[in-house]
Amino acid sequence: MVKYRKVLLSAHLPLECILDMKKPLLFGCHVVELGAGTGCVGLAAALLGASHVTITDLPQFIPLMGKNIIQNQDNLQCVVEVRELTWGNMEQGSAVSTPDTIVLADCIYYEESLEPLVSTLRSLCGSDTTIIVSYEERTTGDKPWLQCRFFELMEEHFRKYKVPPKEQHELYRSRDIHIYKFYLR
Repeated sequence: MVKYRKVLLSAHLPLECILDMKKPLLFGCHVVELGAGTGCVGLAAALLGASHVTITDLPQFIPLMGKNIIQNQDNLQCVVEVRELTWGNMEQGSAVSTPDTIVLADCIYYEESLEPLVSTLRSLCGSDTTIIVSYEERTTGDKPWLQCRFFELMEEHFRKYKVPPKEQHELYRSRDIHIYKFYLR
């Protein structure tokens, strides 16, 4: 599978497993990963039948994502490209073509990033785009409020569906890891 160069966050593996269990969801699709960090979820999508994958994050993560693509190049089933994308930067966002699926794992953690994240999701989505969000529920500090605020902002523009545990991989599901799908209203 994917060779990792960084510590894997807890919400990444359940998201990769849900993608694996739902291969038809990705087959022949253009997938964009936001807040990719290592790019591991996007690389998993490339291994599972996506036709094109774009992994995005802040400029400091571009070299790491590029290295991980090179490390996995022999196994990739499609073109995987790296793009800088600062949430809320519409110029950078407009350089990414409308995807079939957007994935993000563990990206709900800073108050100042919530509105730019939702704005970026809105700008990238087409009428048939599926957004898949996986996050670890955190109960300390302002994290519960941030998670609630993220969902409030998302529900202004998107319909949501919580992926129930029975649809998640039995080895990787956990009470504190949540997976949601969103669709443009």
